[in-house]
Amino acid sequence: MESNSAAYGASLAGAGFDPIKFIKQPQTIIRFLSWVFAIVVFASITAEGYVNSNVEAQVKCVFNRNEGACHYGVGIGVISFLACFAFLLADALLPLMSNARERKYVVMADLGFSATWTFLWFVCFCLLADQWSKSQDTSGIPTDAVHAIIAFSFFSIVSWGALTYFALIRFRQGVADVTQNYADPPADPTSPYPTTYTPPTYPSFQNTGPDIFQQPPIAPNPDPSGQSSYQPPVY
Repeated sequence: MESNSAAYGASLAGAGFDPIKFIKQPQTIIRFLSWVFAIVVFASITAEGYVNSNVEAQVKCVFNRNEGACHYGVGIGVISFLACFAFLLADALLPLMSNARERKYVVMADLGFSATWTFLWFVCFCLLADQWSKSQDTSGIPTDAVHAIIAFSFFSIVSWGALTYFALIRFRQGVADVTQNYADPPADPTSPYPTTYTPPTYPSFQNTGPDIFQQPPIAPNPDPSGQSSYQPPVY
């Protein structure tokens, strides 16, 4: 392969890591935003998502007193936070991977996880918005934090959907790059040699038949006297 070839959205091994190019990549920017959105969601729920009423000492979830809604938001946010960090590291190490198969696995994992978390963030947004709309007593609840949680859940749908789109593009480009890089080169019309060489065939020296290389029959020795009947001399 040539040194300027690429596979799955990154240059082949040996090009080195370019931090400026890495920071300017759309995937890096959107992944960083998704990381921030996840922090806002799970940190806001953890800090201000539980309040206690005037008659109860036990704290309850601000989303219609539904503990499952708060737990779901915190779980999705924490996993999203960790995943963003892991995939940022994977994007940085991708140019250093010399094996195209390893790059394919990383891109496929990114594509599958991003698509899954886009759907889960959509579920989180619908769940939190629905439970907040059903909340009866909102006294003592920090509404600004609730609105921020719901808003950043929606923003996470957009950011993870964009990550899914870029991962799909990188996967398709990677398949095309690998196919192009490993294709047979075109024939050179200026070359004096043919593109395909067929060696000449030579006759076989093996005895394949009864009449090939047979030893001639042994003829009897000729008569030394040149006569048909020869008698030895008598002394």
